[in-house]
Amino acid sequence: MTDDHSEEGDRPGGIPRPGPIPHTGTVTAPLTRTIRSALDRLRAFDRRRPRVWDVAVTAFWAVAAVLDYSSGGWRTVARDGTAPEALVLLMSLWFSLPLLWRRTHPMTVLLLSAPMSLVNIWTGAVVQAALLQLIPVFHIALRSSLRTLGAAALVFCAPLLLGSVSLPGVWGQHIVSYVWGLVFVALLGIAVRTRREYTEALVERAQRLEHERDQQVRLAAAAERTRIAREMHDIIGHNLSVITGLADGGAYAAAKSPERAAQALEAIGTTSRQALTELRRLLGVLRDDHPTADRAPQPTLDDLAPLIDRVRRAGLPVRLELHGEPVPLTPGRQLTVYRVVQESLTNTLKHASTPPDAPLSASVTLAYTRTHIDARITDTGSGIGTGTGKDGQDTPAATHGQGIMGMRERAALYNGTTTAGPLPDHGGWHVHLRLPLEDHPQ
Repeated sequence: MTDDHSEEGDRPGGIPRPGPIPHTGTVTAPLTRTIRSALDRLRAFDRRRPRVWDVAVTAFWAVAAVLDYSSGGWRTVARDGTAPEALVLLMSLWFSLPLLWRRTHPMTVLLLSAPMSLVNIWTGAVVQAALLQLIPVFHIALRSSLRTLGAAALVFCAPLLLGSVSLPGVWGQHIVSYVWGLVFVALLGIAVRTRREYTEALVERAQRLEHERDQQVRLAAAAERTRIAREMHDIIGHNLSVITGLADGGAYAAAKSPERAAQALEAIGTTSRQALTELRRLLGVLRDDHPTADRAPQPTLDDLAPLIDRVRRAGLPVRLELHGEPVPLTPGRQLTVYRVVQESLTNTLKHASTPPDAPLSASVTLAYTRTHIDARITDTGSGIGTGTGKDGQDTPAATHGQGIMGMRERAALYNGTTTAGPLPDHGGWHVHLRLPLEDHPQ
């Protein structure tokens, strides 16, 4: 079968056929490599110029049929060597020329050959070109359903059975060999088709796995970018807010109390250096060329007191209250509580405002229960800068800012919740974090 190479190369959807198996150190026989390379080149040529291959195959079999006629070789197997030579030539061309459409219309080619196959058996010429009908049968087995293959077998065998009526002895000599050829070609087409579909399934599975891998990489990268942005927002935003508060207070105290102004400048320097240290540490971890970057522990609940002290030095009075018996928390939960308190106090420094006769203050309350830890941060500011609308409802700026969004994302990592909004009674703003303990996910 010389015309099945292109069928293995044709792939639906333009999927290229896998190339030769890469060399893995196993010695391959030179003849095997030569044959495989030739077949690969042949398939590649067929994919580029399928019509050229069809014409070449048709011309080859047509020439072979004509040579069989001209040399008189057909008489060596004929039951009746007196058949007209013009009829023999016509039958030889009739069986060979339609092969030009064997891949696009194999069933049509087989139906077109059926009448001449009946004439071939009936006259006793039994030209060997009739076996070329097996080529479209192969393509039907390769590309069509079993029902179509059964119909093709019937079209192939019917002229043989009808023609054997005129030649009683032709059954054992010719028809059985034709039937066995039909069975062999049909099984060969099914085997090639099965192998091709299996290869296509492997290629599709590999492409799907590659797509899923790339998708997982993109999702992981997006999650990592979100985490980095959240950390940088918390670190830089808090320290800049503290520096801003200290600078404002120092400018106010410069005229009346130089000593207080000097203290404010010293606190600004300390906070700035701390912010730069944390930023360098974060960037050092992210850079691939710094494998030994300083990896300091993340803040815990023990760092709340220094955090509140820095906020107090920035000019915001903060009261810390603890309720219940403290229980050990995982490092991730401690970091979540710390960052929520940090972000809440930072927002108060940046956005809250009060009337001249009502000083701004804030409170942080940590309450431990048997199943949860609650952190509540409140301030006495008007909440103008936090995004509260005139009707007292949260505006998009209040509910969807980067800071509040980051707090909610942190809480969601541990099945917790974060709510934020204006206080209804006496004004001000509150943030409420509720985290379940490790043994109580909800």
